[in-house]
Amino acid sequence: MKIKRRNDLSLRLLEVFGTMMLHKTTVATATELGISQPSVSTAIKQLEDQLGFALFERQKKRMIATSEARSLFQEIEPLFEQLRGVESRVRELRGGTVGKLRIMATPPLGHSVVPVALRRFLATRPGVTVQYDVRRLENVSDAVAIGAVDVGLCLGLDSHPGVDVRVLRTDRMVAMIPPGHPLESLPEFGPEEAYEHGFIGIDRASRIGQMLQAAFDKAHTPYEPQVEVRYCHTAAVLAQSGIGVAIVDRYTGTFLPNMDLVSRTFRPAIPITACLLTRPGRPMSRLVEGFCTEFETALQG
Repeated sequence: MKIKRRNDLSLRLLEVFGTMMLHKTTVATATELGISQPSVSTAIKQLEDQLGFALFERQKKRMIATSEARSLFQEIEPLFEQLRGVESRVRELRGGTVGKLRIMATPPLGHSVVPVALRRFLATRPGVTVQYDVRRLENVSDAVAIGAVDVGLCLGLDSHPGVDVRVLRTDRMVAMIPPGHPLESLPEFGPEEAYEHGFIGIDRASRIGQMLQAAFDKAHTPYEPQVEVRYCHTAAVLAQSGIGVAIVDRYTGTFLPNMDLVSRTFRPAIPITACLLTRPGRPMSRLVEGFCTEFETALQG
């Protein structure tokens, strides 16, 4: 026994039919859809064959919709409204103007450059939502590696086995002191002066803390901070309170508002990289690319 093949309705044929119902003529329908007039006629004929009834009748050189056509159009019109909405959303996604962006950053960048980049990024993308967190370096790299976030931003990482690392900029760390500090008259100073006047250390379990301690060791100066903190931001706050010299990344010194601090060159130079982390083998979406562009721009500021 021969099984009759099911003849599914074509969405494209329904699109031609719906456009014909709106524009009334094959010429206007062809113009709207960007196809030829014969293609419109052929599509209508194919749809009629599938449906088993006529959709239009020609009267005095005009195509008049049948009652069946009007009834069918009432059923499919909401579908075309939805399709137009989908097309609009696809255009927005293609342009990177809607969607959800997941970002994680370490505190030096997370409390300085990222807020500037996010404000600029969201200003032209009202349809975008952001999941944002500030964590330690190992948390950021782990989150990127497992795909929990789209992009990670950190300092002091040159490579990592589980993520792709792109170095965006390399700067040297700076010393921050309040105005009127005894070291303010010096254009630069090093571990000896910082030790003499008291300094705020960075947690030696962190990458930045290890680099700072290495600089003191190189200068044969004891790494004995009066206060040891986890984040550069905290060191800057304490320096403003007059507790000691804060040796921090340039972003903490430049971007944080309401900080009445003076920046001085710290020697020996402690180079520190600003990095962008992404998951290996995963191309960036337009949304992620758009944010990364804004971040790089803010980073240069």
